[in-house]
Parts: sequence; structure tokens; C-alpha cells
Amino acid sequence: MTDQELQTWIKQAIAGDQTAFSALYELTLDDVYRTVAFLVNNKQDVHDVVSEVYIQLWNSLPSYDPGRPFHFWLHGLVVRQASNWKRRIWRGFRLLERTRLQEEGAAVSIDEEILREETAGELVVCISKLSYKLRVVVVYRYFHEYSLEQIAALLDIPVGTVKSRLHLALKEIRKHYEPFLKGKVEAQDAY
Repeated sequence: MTDQELQTWIKQAIAGDQTAFSALYELTLDDVYRTVAFLVNNKQDVHDVVSEVYIQLWNSLPSYDPGRPFHFWLHGLVVRQASNWKRRIWRGFRLLERTRLQEEGAAVSIDEEILREETAGELVVCISKLSYKLRVVVVYRYFHEYSLEQIAALLDIPVGTVKSRLHLALKEIRKHYEPFLKGKVEAQDAY
């Protein structure tokens, strides 16, 4: 749904109409959920972050500038909530250092299993293994097709940093596929 089509719902939701906000929720949920799922590996955390995004949306909607693209503004909320989630998780890890080591092994294997069940593409698995800083740039560049300048604005970082992170992410993805490509080349040489 385009930003223009959402404007009626946005105006009504700003006025306090909960039905309009519910409609806005339904119309944007798939996009928000998909984006958060790429940024956050743990399925339970994805639900929590999506909930936080919509709480923040409800609270921030009166400050929305109709002159800006709504989806772009909404993705800014997603980035901030995913960053907040990451920060909360990091604090929890620091507070429970010994427990973290035991839980990390189990959480990683569970996250990887869930991710494999929910996605069919090997590329998605590869992207999920990137660090958060690299992953968020890849998701916004290739899944939402934002320009480098838009990503820089969303993340509040210089365009050069976006380029650098994108370069590093692509390098990591290539490194992941390199053994496969070498194996394929060797198999072709055998014929």
C-alpha cells in the first residue's frame, strides 16, 4: 500500500481513532514484521520488537510530518526499536555473564533452527549471520531498496559509513559462498 493510500488512516489515527490505527497496523504489519525478522534473529524477540514498534508508532504518530514518506518514517521507528532491543539484550548479557555463556550456545542453535524452518533461502541465513550493523544496511538496501543517502538518514550515520558497511557485508556474504563456488568450478573442470 502506498503512502498516499495510507494518509486517510494516518490522519484518523492521529485524531485518536483506534479503528484507523488498527487498520494502519494491519496494512503495515507484514512489512514491519519482515524487516524486524531480518534484523532480530530470535523469533520471540521479533514479536516483542514488533510490539514495541507499534507502541512507539501510537505514541509518535502525532509528531509525524505528512510531508515525509510514511514508510520511510516507520522504518526509522523499526531501526530505533531494533537498536533498543539490541542494547537491552547487551545489558542483560553483561549482567549475567556466566549464564550468558551457557544460554548463548542453546539460543544460537535454536535461532538457527527457527530461521531455517521459516526461510527457504540460503542467502537469508547468510545475512542473518552478519553483525547487526552490517545486517541492517543490507536489509534496507536490498530488501527495501533504499538509497545510500536514505539509509544514512535512517541510521543517523554518514553516507561513507553506509558504503563501508555495505562493502563489508557483501565481502562477508561472498566469503560464505566462496567454498560453494570453488566446489562448483572444480566439478565443472572434472568433466
